[in-house]
Formats: sequence, structure tokens, C-alpha cells
Amino acid sequence: MKTAKLDLETNGGMTSAFVALPAGMETSADTASAKTNAAAVILIHEWWGINDHMRDIAGRYAAEGFVCVAPDLYRGKTARDTQEASRMMQELTTEDGLDIIRRAIAETQSAYGVSKVCITGYCMGGTFALRAACEIETLGAAAPFYGDIPEEEKLAQLSVPTLFIAAKLDNWITPSKVKELEDAASKHNLPVEVISYDADHAFFNDTRPEVYHPVAAQDAWQRVLKLFREHLHQ
Repeated sequence: MKTAKLDLETNGGMTSAFVALPAGMETSADTASAKTNAAAVILIHEWWGINDHMRDIAGRYAAEGFVCVAPDLYRGKTARDTQEASRMMQELTTEDGLDIIRRAIAETQSAYGVSKVCITGYCMGGTFALRAACEIETLGAAAPFYGDIPEEEKLAQLSVPTLFIAAKLDNWITPSKVKELEDAASKHNLPVEVISYDADHAFFNDTRPEVYHPVAAQDAWQRVLKLFREHLHQ
């Protein structure tokens, strides 16, 4: 896997993004060819931070032909346990996270010559991916995995094609929370599809055997690739 790093200057200070690149693409893109061929996915990490699992997922997107950019919302920190992860997530403000995401999108467009990008994320990253889809209308599509649901007033602004991936056994993003999203989508005619699996929270994380659900993870992966290819014209 060919990788690179993007430096991101944000209102809250410097951070960076891990970048996984498709085969044949230079770390500093040839803009002319990139504008024709490149498509980008912004990947928002779980509450653990940018760890090996997130880098692995970025590599999977690169293997499918996408430039995958994973901005570091924790500015270089990673959590060692659930208590630390919870604390770090609580300390991250929505405004700071969205600012980092906006800077990552802008730097991705500048560095790799892409116009529209898609966004995905897991757990905390799913929360930010859905919120970003409500506030950044230039995104091509969004695929949040079991993230929290913003208030209806924010959801009503959603114009980005969105596939929300949920887990029926999730004790955090519960079926009742997911229903709030479905009800808002119906009420406001939002471009949202919800798919719920008979699985637990974090079922996509293959480094956690206690929750990993390979059948659900593979099906969700194929659905996300289909969505992104459709809206990035791959």
C-alpha cells in the first residue's frame, strides 16, 4: 500500500491526515490525470483514533481505486482503553471535528485534483460523517456506520445521498435512535437509506472478535462501494 500524509492547518491547531493511494498514483498527484481518474473517500476514525485498523480500512479503499484520506481528529493521540477513548471523544467538540473534516476535504481536492469526495466513518466517525453530510452539501455521498443521530433540525438540511448502516443489537445507537433518522428522512424527504444488520455495535471492526460480524461487514462493504462508485462516477 502506497501511503502519504497531509498536513492540516485548522482553527484548533495543526493536525494531519493519513492517506492511502491507489496503485500507480504518485504521492504528489499529477493534477491533470488526477482530475480525470481520481476519486476520494474521507474516512473518519472510531473513538480510538487513527490506529492500525483505520489504516487498514484506508488501504482497502485504495485497493478499490479510491484516494482514501483519514484526518486525525485527535491530533496524534490514540486511546489505550475504553475509558480513555470515551474521554477523548467527549473532549472533541463538534465544531473542531467538522473544521478538521472541511480542511481535509479542501487539502484532498488540492493535492489530488479531485472535485467531489465521499465520506464514511465508524462509531464516533459515523457521528461526524452523518453530521458532515448535513452541513457540507458538496459531498458526493455519505456512508456513516452506527453513528449518533443529530437533531431533526440538522437532519432536515441533509441533501447528500446517504447510506446509514446500523446494528440491531447496538446498545449505543439503538433501534429507537435509528428510527428517529428514518422518521426524519420520511418527514423531510431526505436522500437516506438505512440498512440494519443482526449484529452488534462495531460489527465492521475485524480486530474485535467479540463484535465482528463478517457476513454483515462484507455486505455493508459492498453496499458502500456501490454507493460511492455511483456518486463518484467510477
